[in-house]
Formats: sequence, C-alpha cells, structure tokens
Amino acid sequence: MATNKNILSKGIKYLSGALPLMFIGPSLIYNAFMNKQNVWHYLVLAIGIIACLGAMFLMYLGLKTIMKSLFND
Repeated sequence: MATNKNILSKGIKYLSGALPLMFIGPSLIYNAFMNKQNVWHYLVLAIGIIACLGAMFLMYLGLKTIMKSLFND
C-alpha cells in the first residue's frame, strides 16, 4: 500500500493554508470585541468569523485529502 505523494503534498498545502487562518481569525474576533466603540466593529468581527470558518474548511479538506492519499481511496 504505497502513498500517493502528489495528493499528499496537496493535502499538506491545504493544512499550511489553514495554519495562519487559525491564528488570524481569533485575534481579529478578539480585536473586534475590544474595540466596540469603533465604527468598523462589525466588519472586523465578520472578517474574523470568516477567517475561522475558512481555517476549519481548509483543515477538513486537508485531512480528507491526506487520508485519501494514504489509503488510496
């Protein structure tokens, strides 16, 4: 049972794309809640939530792709 290296590298790229979003999203959400008096509060909060959802999606896609490469599914 050999590992498909092309699909494995694609999965690792997805996970490496999710890594910065895992840190950017919560920091943006924290920043939005600390600056409630600012006009841009809701925009920053929405961008933070979208970044967190993007990180979760990329992690799911990356792990699914890695499992696909390991088990030749």
